[in-house]
Amino acid sequence: MLGYGYILSEQYQKNSDRKTESKEHRIFQQFITRQNFGRFYLQHRYRIEERFINDDISYRFRYFLALNIPINKKTMVENTIYLSTYNEIFINGQSPVFDRNRLYGGLGYNINKNFKFELGYMSQMIESSQRSQFQIILFNNLSLSK
Repeated sequence: MLGYGYILSEQYQKNSDRKTESKEHRIFQQFITRQNFGRFYLQHRYRIEERFINDDISYRFRYFLALNIPINKKTMVENTIYLSTYNEIFINGQSPVFDRNRLYGGLGYNINKNFKFELGYMSQMIESSQRSQFQIILFNNLSLSK
């Protein structure tokens, strides 16, 4: 898969209420594989990003491993409640090599073959800091082809 993202970031300057704006254009290529072992559903995602930030270019590599486990049914079918967890590591193509690591855990509901919903908590470790956030996620898997 090939994709594009535009990210506008505003970071606070140290000891100030002022922000520094950063504009990023991101092109990425990714490959996703899915496997299931009994009740365990695994997903691997390998991604390479070309990041154009302000007037600079950088490269980043990402690996994402997710696990979903149905609770009230044996498989991920309609009306399934499931546990969801993932870990994603970000590696820079230049120094510093470590960019960040995201660890997530949540509870999901598989509405039907096209939609699922999750509530979860993500902890994100960045080079010299850490932050956490609650997440509300709606996934859709709509196909435009017949």
